[in-house]
Amino acid sequence: MNTKKIAIAIDGPAGAGKSSISKVVANELGYLYIDTGAMYRGVTWAVLDSHIDVNDQEAVEALLPSLNLTLEPTAAACKVFVKGKDVTSLIRQQQINENVSKIASYKGVRQYLVERQQAMAAVGGVILDGRDIGSVVLPDAELKIYLTASVDARAKRRWLEVQGTPNEQTLDEIKKNVESRDEMDKNREESPLVCVDDAVVVDSSDMDFDETVSYMLKLIQETINHE
Repeated sequence: MNTKKIAIAIDGPAGAGKSSISKVVANELGYLYIDTGAMYRGVTWAVLDSHIDVNDQEAVEALLPSLNLTLEPTAAACKVFVKGKDVTSLIRQQQINENVSKIASYKGVRQYLVERQQAMAAVGGVILDGRDIGSVVLPDAELKIYLTASVDARAKRRWLEVQGTPNEQTLDEIKKNVESRDEMDKNREESPLVCVDDAVVVDSSDMDFDETVSYMLKLIQETINHE
């Protein structure tokens, strides 16, 4: 059996299940999962915590050198640290959801995090997910997957996730937020969300979680076998 460890780039819109599916796939393969979205959320948390206006690009970028943003992969999730503080639970708040696309649109923020992502991925045996992994972060990845689902499917999944939590919202509110995130991610100037030509498109609208995981593991094994 081919035991080569490859680099896997997973892109797609917000709410497609990239992070949760990537974690399970990485565990199955014994790969390192690098949650790039959590890194952008970590920067967003730091900006808000520092009372910086999210629309002030210069002030946001000036904050970056002091962040010492690091990831600590665990079996359950990627822990995120900013200036030594564990912010893993704090970066999932609604306030972060509403501002992360704006922060991620800034060139300096993307450069700061892409450099860190590329350094972590250089060892191989990694899965990175985000909006621009196949196009910018890992353009030479052996396998690129574009994981997507309809707006309705993604909104319903998010709605089910937040039931009974402090972040609870109506299905309609979540759908509008998903549509807004899509619009911003696709049209931003720096590294917009794009499905690269050599990506395998996986539409999970009609697949449940386990089916999507199984399908992606099959794609990965086929790629490894052909390497």
